[in-house]
Amino acid sequence: MPETDPARRLLRHPLGLIALGFGTGLSPLAPGTAASLAAWAAWSLLVPAEPGLRLASLLGFGLLAWAAVRFALRRLSAADPRAVVADEWLGMGSALVVAPPGLVGEGAAFALYRLLDVLKPWPISRLERLPGAAGVIADDLAAGLAAGGAVAVFAAWLHGLQGG
Repeated sequence: MPETDPARRLLRHPLGLIALGFGTGLSPLAPGTAASLAAWAAWSLLVPAEPGLRLASLLGFGLLAWAAVRFALRRLSAADPRAVVADEWLGMGSALVVAPPGLVGEGAAFALYRLLDVLKPWPISRLERLPGAAGVIADDLAAGLAAGGAVAVFAAWLHGLQGG
């Protein structure tokens, strides 16, 4: 049976596979959340704990995500297709680079990232207006950095209150 879903056809190409978040973008319910959860799991399993390597991994994936989103946008008709979730993978990765490691810090970063990604407060919402792949990726990257940063600041404040 031939595939009629243009997004599903992207899975045949490595850049399409990345654009669709290794298939998480095809989730019928909340593909952004499914992608963010999968990114968190992949990050925890595959990315080294050393801060410099974490940042290098994020930058490397960022370049791949950029190429993958550009690839997908050329093949799909929407400006920000629902199935394209490489931006969520990148946003979640950026939150995890900044957030304190561990279940509590990473869980808080995940929850705040999803909230910021869905609500898109200013100035994050302005970034969506950028053309092409920049508009798809920049708002998620900003939401991730804001979420991870907020959690890190809160954790440092709490640590200071405890006299540590």
